[in-house]
Amino acid sequence: MDEMEEFETGLLSQFQSMCTTDKDVLITQLKKFVGEEVTSSTAAFFLEMNNWNLQAAICSFFDFQHGNRLPSMAFVADITIGEGESIPPNTRFIKTWRVRNSGTDVWPEDTSLQYINGTQLSEASGVPVGMLVPSEERDISVDMISPSEAGIYTSYWRMTTSGGSYFGDPIWVIITVAEGGVMALTQQLSQLSAERPEHHLPTTSHNPFTSPSKATRYS
Repeated sequence: MDEMEEFETGLLSQFQSMCTTDKDVLITQLKKFVGEEVTSSTAAFFLEMNNWNLQAAICSFFDFQHGNRLPSMAFVADITIGEGESIPPNTRFIKTWRVRNSGTDVWPEDTSLQYINGTQLSEASGVPVGMLVPSEERDISVDMISPSEAGIYTSYWRMTTSGGSYFGDPIWVIITVAEGGVMALTQQLSQLSAERPEHHLPTTSHNPFTSPSKATRYS
């Protein structure tokens, strides 16, 4: 008997005592069995796929985790603030891509975006992405630093599982490094604008320039 069969046998008696059709309860129970790091939307996806049968949903989840079929990924947009602007040498900036799970399988929890070729612009060789259900989109940001020499640089990245299997098309960043570049400044100003609290002026229907004697009366 392998580990999966032992796991299923151990859960069988617990499933027999669970008799509920409340979807929120089922989502909570699935997360309890497979791990609280699983999002509620992911738990709901596996339950819906199995007609809200808790035992079948948990088995499907672990089958997926141990499966060999690779996920699918589609590039949606480059939403980097200041995209297309040049950047000064040795300057930090943030690159952001929006991607979508374009397949029918959930991305594993250990999915990450890894540097694969070109100029290494990030101190980290990869960033965690996590689980993503079909048709769901996610913005992935990577902290980068521009090279010390002026020029045009390209860095290629790709989705991968913890086993090192790549999936989806490569995505990339192309930057122009030049003195006087403003990309980093644009990003800093955007961040300051987002953090600045909004100030609302008090509203009043009273006109301070109209004296009571000149106010129009209606009868």
